[in-house]
Amino acid sequence: MSSLLARISRPEDLRALPSDQLPAVAAEIRSFLVQKVIASGGHLGSNLGVVELTIALHRVFDSPADTILFDTGHQAYVHKLFTGRQAAFDRLRSLGGLSGYPDPDESEHDVIGHSHASTALSYADGMAKARQLVEGDGNAIVAIIGDGGLTGGMAWEALNNLGAAKDRPVIVVLNDNGRSYAPTHGAVPAHLAALRAKRSSVSLFEALGFQYLGPVPGHEIDAIESSLRKAREMACPVVVHCVTRKGAGFQPAEQDQEDHLHTVVPAGGEATLTNVFSDELCALGEVRADLVCVTAAMPGPTGLTAFGERFPGRMFDVGVAEQHAIASSAGLALGGLRPVVAIYATFLNRAFDQLLLDVAMHRRPVTIVLDRAGITGPDGPGHHGMWDLAILSAFPELTVGAPRDPQRLRELLREAIELPGPAVLRFPVSGASEDLEAVERIGSVDVLWSTGQDVLLIAIGSTAGACLEAAEQLSAEGFGVTVADPRWVLPVSPGLLQLVHGKTLVVTVEDGVVSGGAGAGIAQACAPGTRVRNLGLPRAFIQHGSREELLAAAGLTGAGIVRAVRAEAGTWGAAWSPESRYVVPPPGDGSLPKAGVIGISQVADMTWS
Repeated sequence: MSSLLARISRPEDLRALPSDQLPAVAAEIRSFLVQKVIASGGHLGSNLGVVELTIALHRVFDSPADTILFDTGHQAYVHKLFTGRQAAFDRLRSLGGLSGYPDPDESEHDVIGHSHASTALSYADGMAKARQLVEGDGNAIVAIIGDGGLTGGMAWEALNNLGAAKDRPVIVVLNDNGRSYAPTHGAVPAHLAALRAKRSSVSLFEALGFQYLGPVPGHEIDAIESSLRKAREMACPVVVHCVTRKGAGFQPAEQDQEDHLHTVVPAGGEATLTNVFSDELCALGEVRADLVCVTAAMPGPTGLTAFGERFPGRMFDVGVAEQHAIASSAGLALGGLRPVVAIYATFLNRAFDQLLLDVAMHRRPVTIVLDRAGITGPDGPGHHGMWDLAILSAFPELTVGAPRDPQRLRELLREAIELPGPAVLRFPVSGASEDLEAVERIGSVDVLWSTGQDVLLIAIGSTAGACLEAAEQLSAEGFGVTVADPRWVLPVSPGLLQLVHGKTLVVTVEDGVVSGGAGAGIAQACAPGTRVRNLGLPRAFIQHGSREELLAAAGLTGAGIVRAVRAEAGTWGAAWSPESRYVVPPPGDGSLPKAGVIGISQVADMTWS
């Protein structure tokens, strides 16, 4: 490790350095980040852009006595370097290692742990109100927002409150690099561009009641420090407008026009389901002039960039505004178009009301495509897309599909845009695996394996591969196994219930939360007396780690499914075929359990820290 950075283990060490050494510190930080993040994967461009800004923040403010809140916490890596976590970067975003976002369990300097945008200003508003009510000590509250976060409506709800409270000083630091993943669009980014170019002498923030300082050159430490000190002395709501460059100081990031290396991943380069979706969407766009697309500030990550390039004017980036994206799509459908909204599964949580009451209730033909469904891996609990099936199972007039492979993604997308009402498709962040062909189709249900009537494994989407692995092992042990993929998982199809009939045990497998998920809906739809075991993710906030590690911990592998079936077989005792080989012996006298649906269960040996 370079000499200056090695001497900084707490903010006091940074403040003790003379100003003329700070450019060298900034250079060392950039070298450190490039080396560590390229090796492990993570957010690179957004952190390279805030090096000088973070140095200034920790020299002017005394964390944790002064509260520093990072909106969209992927820009907090430099903050972590200054707060005792340099050595932990060797295990950045790995299981049991350093989180890629602020985490209060890691450090007292991380006040909030969150990875969704446009929230920090609301935290700041609440903390300022609390501090006023309990006669606070005068310490500062600083919220850093940017990288597209100011395009979110929630940020403006907070600004509406903050600007009116002259006696509650909050410092809003706007990290303005003109981008989210891609360049930001809309009236607010246009206004910020006018302020940057000094074409406007009055800021919108002043109209909302803030004092405004800027634009400040965001890579000049002295200038940032001076503005921050002035903001603190004002003792009122202040916006400090810092102009930065995403990826600053690293040529490959500065030259990457798509997202300035917003995120880097370790070498691999395999095609993904996102690529498959992108290609199929473009093909559909060629034959359907009424097909339009909507993204919430993430055209590249969700696969919409190619569609927007091929069909200018038919792709709309609405900013970090999932609620607006869904409600606007209802308007597009009302106007006679077929909108496809592509967002991460975790961000669908933000638009529950709009999907329920603006789309589903009115049966608007909107197709929602959820990328990163299930376990996403190293981004951690705020990014796992594991609640979508449980949420969507409560929606009437909504059809939900889960493709198991690239060909099914193409099929279901084509079917979705032909439906008379709304549809949702979900798929994980994973490579585009080989297609898993069916041996038979019953209604809309694909049968992937069939050797008997003992066990029916119902594979929800990407769990099909693990179910087939389990079927092979269980068949070798004497179980008669059928594996079915419903394709359209909600509502439960008659074809699936036809397959359930006559099976001794039904096991549903999904990479969503098991409580209230698709498996629970299937269990409820089965006839009384049907023995159902639901496998899925626990009702817990699952920490970061690789997708493979976390799925294995949840028992959602071939071996995990086999263990679950063996355990259920063990409880049947003498009622089970004598040829079956038990691993778990029958309890007590081996009598059969009472008829009825087995309750939602979790893998017994699962532990979460």
